[in-house]
Amino acid sequence: MTKDTRKLFGTDGIRARAGESPLDAKTIYAVGLALAHTLRKPGASAGSKDSPAPRVILGRDTRESSPWIAATLAAGLRAAGATVESAGVITTPAVAFLARTHGFQAGVVISASHNPWEDNGIKLFGGDGFKLPDAVELEIEDEIFHHLAQIAAPDPAGLPPVEDNRAYRHDYIQFLIDCVPGLSLAGLRIVADCANGAAAAIAPELFRRLMGDAGQVLLQNVEPDGRNINLNCGALHPEAVARAVQERGATVGLTFDGDADRCLLAGARQNVINGDAILLMAARDLKDRGMLTNDVVVATTMSNMGLEAALKRSGIRMLRAPVGDRYVLEEMQKNDAALGGEQSGHILFPHLATTGDGLLTALVILDLLARTGCSVEDLTQDLKVFPQVIVNVKVREKKPLEKIPSVAAAIHAAEEELKDSGRVVIRYSGTEALARVMIEAESEQTMRHHAEAIAAAIREELGA
Repeated sequence: MTKDTRKLFGTDGIRARAGESPLDAKTIYAVGLALAHTLRKPGASAGSKDSPAPRVILGRDTRESSPWIAATLAAGLRAAGATVESAGVITTPAVAFLARTHGFQAGVVISASHNPWEDNGIKLFGGDGFKLPDAVELEIEDEIFHHLAQIAAPDPAGLPPVEDNRAYRHDYIQFLIDCVPGLSLAGLRIVADCANGAAAAIAPELFRRLMGDAGQVLLQNVEPDGRNINLNCGALHPEAVARAVQERGATVGLTFDGDADRCLLAGARQNVINGDAILLMAARDLKDRGMLTNDVVVATTMSNMGLEAALKRSGIRMLRAPVGDRYVLEEMQKNDAALGGEQSGHILFPHLATTGDGLLTALVILDLLARTGCSVEDLTQDLKVFPQVIVNVKVREKKPLEKIPSVAAAIHAAEEELKDSGRVVIRYSGTEALARVMIEAESEQTMRHHAEAIAAAIREELGA
């Protein structure tokens, strides 16, 4: 399924304002029906084992709307013959892990990740722990529209809530600990910002078990109220944890997004360490240990040119994939890569997990710091970042930008002037009604001039 053919699914599932189409009760119920029907088809490509009653595991984040969405989805699944279990409030990568290791045919996450609390979403995983292929999502979309034409909207208030099994949370925490055997956090003082999201249900017990009496972890934003997820905290606002690291004299800061599938760091100098820098640290460590297959790392079109240069100095080749961790994974599989990720903090370690996992990324980096005795500043000091600006433009529709003369002309002018001294990347968000204008250049003045010119052209033609 190409992006042009998607009607409901974006690059990371279905996402919208909760209660409004396509996250109204009728559509959510239809998603449950469609997923169960797809899983029950003989030889279904969604990870089915041809079970007459496919098992589906649900997880959700802390948004006010997540419980009723979970109940509505579960009702649709059960009406179509699926067996449904719930892990309760838990991270997106935890659901992928549970689907893969506990014999489920699919996993479903109710979350809108980094979006504000009013939004929510539905993410689907197959029984192998990977996001469903585009073709399967298109098949499910067709089923959803088929059911919408035939069913009435259910009343979420009349549906029984899903019953949570907290044992699944403990299984996932043990998995994380097992991924870094022998990890010692002795002497480390850590600040962890859980964004009042799903990480708040996992991080307290995880770090209590890891730290013991040997170190100290200071948790913040672990009191979700349904409306404070991502609110001036977490990976959307990494400056908050960077400030806390300095104020509390910490060694390092960790910050997660709402569903904890990504992680950013902060150093002791109140500096933010983004996904590019994490990729650099992890790539060099894997290469030193003979684990970086083919000496290649997969990043995205948004990763800074400075990362590419730093990796090259270490004898590591960087490939670029379209934005979206599913596309990073596809490129990794093509090139047998052991590491990939995004500037936003989605990092993929395929020898450990099937999807990006913010808590896992945090533990891998903490293990690196403990083994080397280095700080994050030490390990990234030669990363010279090209000036980069990203301008988000709200749009009312997503027309092909290259077919709009004024926008195409502004892009061409930028590319002609920058040539080998910069990059121009213009794309639509896969999860929001936004056009993203990203420009890198040696000259900050040139960079900002062209970014604003392109953004103005898009705003004039398509602005919401």
